[in-house]
Amino acid sequence: MRTDSPSDVLPSRDHLPATWRAVPVLDVVIPVFDEEKDLGPCVLRLHGHLTRTFPYPFRITVADNASTDRTPQVAAELADSVREVRHVRLDQKGRGRALRAVWSASDAPVLAYMDVDLSTDLNALLPLVAPLISGHSDLAIGSRLARSSRVVRGPKREFISRAYNLILRGSLHARFSDAQCGFKAIRGDVARVLLPLVEDTGWFFDTEMLVLAERAGLRIHEVPVDWVDDPDSTVHLVRTATDDLKGVWRVGRALAVGALPLDRLSRPFGDDPRDRQLTGVPGGLARQLVGFCAVGALSTLFYLLLYSGFRTFTGSQAANALALLVSAVANTAANRRLTFGVRGRDRAVRHQAQGLVVFGIGLALTSGSLAALGAASDDPAHSTELAVLVAANLAATVLRFLLLRAWVFADRRPDTVSAPAPTPTPTHDITHAHDLQNPAYHLSAPRDMTAPHDPRNAR
Repeated sequence: MRTDSPSDVLPSRDHLPATWRAVPVLDVVIPVFDEEKDLGPCVLRLHGHLTRTFPYPFRITVADNASTDRTPQVAAELADSVREVRHVRLDQKGRGRALRAVWSASDAPVLAYMDVDLSTDLNALLPLVAPLISGHSDLAIGSRLARSSRVVRGPKREFISRAYNLILRGSLHARFSDAQCGFKAIRGDVARVLLPLVEDTGWFFDTEMLVLAERAGLRIHEVPVDWVDDPDSTVHLVRTATDDLKGVWRVGRALAVGALPLDRLSRPFGDDPRDRQLTGVPGGLARQLVGFCAVGALSTLFYLLLYSGFRTFTGSQAANALALLVSAVANTAANRRLTFGVRGRDRAVRHQAQGLVVFGIGLALTSGSLAALGAASDDPAHSTELAVLVAANLAATVLRFLLLRAWVFADRRPDTVSAPAPTPTPTHDITHAHDLQNPAYHLSAPRDMTAPHDPRNAR
């Protein structure tokens, strides 16, 4: 269920026009820390590749994470000599912090990042960003674990990578295949809404971003890549793995209690105007039925255990009422989150109150069944009581689902959903982005980002 207004959701994904020249279409960020040796060759190689193959204007942003060597000087020299390169200096370390700062300030409609070692073959860059330019997808990731990927790396890193992704699948139900590949892209409109929800500032940043995007229903495109391990990598594996596991626990807990406002990341159904005026179409009926049955089975077991416990010191009617009351509160909370996808605390008290009305109907059915059993037999066996209660609960299940779907957790959107107004294209000069965002870092801006590419401009 969505409780937001149409103005709070993301607009439909539009294909960027082929004549786009207002600002760079693609902003590739390279986070670096003490990379004075590799930075220059990396940037020049990437710039040459984009100049030859990328059909839109682009920008390369070097995000310096508080380097202590000559990395800032090398980055500044590159920004001065190559038109499409700029330099961002941050006073604190953290890859996630660097990406958040640069992506939040960028005016490009498509944002990407890659590691400075260029372990990923650059031929995958255009397939990575093409679905975002076309409006097909919201995020894109390079995957080293796809069947058609070709990867060269040691057994230790291979084991750690696969184990980490198994943990994500088992604990956070992630469906993307590779969370750690340093080769990702995101649409700018998505980043502006998604990044404020991401808390991590280090290596877990992009994993958290992907998990939240997937849970919100955004489309993630995966590109098989050719990848060669960098033997000189300075990543501390044990510390990074520990921080990642802490992040998995934090995000999993936040998702379990519905503490994240993921509804603001909702997309319209499609980019065809006819798709935005669908009326009378039930949302996710099959999925809701599966969730309701699973919750109902667990609630019934919970109810029977409670009834058996209460029955040891009270009569059948009192035990039934107490067991139903406790299980009804748990059932409403579980269906609210798992079956109907309602997150956060908004209207939670109202939902519980409506759930208690549904509980009253169930109480009437089960109490009536017990009364009928008592009239038919003076001292019915406990097993007979349980059988009657199971039958009565099954009879009430269909009515309970209909009431929850049509009344308690009804979709409050109007029958005709209009497409939100398109977001105006930003036209501000990137040279002023740091004034609007974070004064803690400094930009060396490109001189002219609207002129056509010319390899001779790289001096």
